[in-house]
Amino acid sequence: MRSIALGLWIHVGSRHEDAAQAGVSHLIEHLIFKGTESYTAWDIARIFDEMGGELNAYTAKDHTVVSARFLDDHLEEAFAVIADMVARPLMADLEAEREVVLEEVAMYEDSPDELVHDHLAETVFWEHPLGRSPLGTARALRDADEAGVRAYHHEHYVNPSIVVAAAGHVDHERICALAGEFFDDRTAGMSPPVPDLYRPKERHDAYFLPKETEQYHVCLGAPALTRTDKRRFALSVLDTLLGGSSSSRLFQEVREKRGLAYSVGSYTSLYADSGLVGVYFGSRPEGVGAVVKICLDQLEHLAETITEEEVARTREHIKGHIVLGMESPSNRMHRLGRSVLMDLKIRTLNDMLKQIDAVTRKQVVALAEEFYDPSRWSAVCIGPDPEPFKQTVGGFAWEEAPS
Repeated sequence: MRSIALGLWIHVGSRHEDAAQAGVSHLIEHLIFKGTESYTAWDIARIFDEMGGELNAYTAKDHTVVSARFLDDHLEEAFAVIADMVARPLMADLEAEREVVLEEVAMYEDSPDELVHDHLAETVFWEHPLGRSPLGTARALRDADEAGVRAYHHEHYVNPSIVVAAAGHVDHERICALAGEFFDDRTAGMSPPVPDLYRPKERHDAYFLPKETEQYHVCLGAPALTRTDKRRFALSVLDTLLGGSSSSRLFQEVREKRGLAYSVGSYTSLYADSGLVGVYFGSRPEGVGAVVKICLDQLEHLAETITEEEVARTREHIKGHIVLGMESPSNRMHRLGRSVLMDLKIRTLNDMLKQIDAVTRKQVVALAEEFYDPSRWSAVCIGPDPEPFKQTVGGFAWEEAPS
């Protein structure tokens, strides 16, 4: 191939922020596109457009990524621009970019199918930073000043917290040489502070947020294992068979057999010290109660009904998904960057497939018993009227946001 996927991974995200800083990592992600010591904002946009490449970035709860895809001929220039963006941004146009981020927050508030996941995380993790959206809060973003933003960047965007990852038509030694050239003493510093580890308490809460929507958007979830737990491979099998594919239980029971939802599925989010398992669906008012009941029934009887055939079929699905994904340079780069940044073992393709093949029904059942007990899950709903949802969560501790 002729393409390269390059990513700079920074070990900072929303969980590193206190409440008064909520959103500063995301704001910095925007500001690094506004110019550096060597490149104006126009230069950055023009250079990657002329390459025919793609430049992007995102902020998560525990990391930030600035990445690009481009032709191999442009490696040196692309690396120079991205490294300067990460290490030496001017932090220009703070006021204008603050407004852009506030518009993004407002847009997100108008997207209940995305917003509901944040409210589930807030319910599961309570007031811990893991429960906050990486986008930040409007109040904290409005209060952010240039001095505070610069100080936060200086503290966190330093060499001990930066990983360079690349995949595609690229030479490893050349990447190392470029890293040494562009990340010199100016970006070296003390290791940034590490947030306190967190063990969420079990909850069985139901939270309703009123909003004028056509559908009710519902998430159910609970704390789960960490990203370094050896059982995470078995968890991926369990999550996939529950709601992670077209042949999964939730997809078949809710959408295919009953037509009660267009979008329904399950997911996991794993962190250094905790994790989350969840289920999401969107349904019209008349279907909410039925879908919640199906989800709770599936959770209640999950461990006792998992079959050998189901586990074997799901293993094959995941293996195929891994192999096809590894044909993408971007996916390979993301696997490398995430593994190094999160202190995970870098596994070969064959090793990953062996880990999935080694998952047994017994392991999957044990995880279902430990983490998928509906009496230890919480539920969150966004919709116009609480009653269709409230009628289905009678055993939960009820909380409703003011209209």
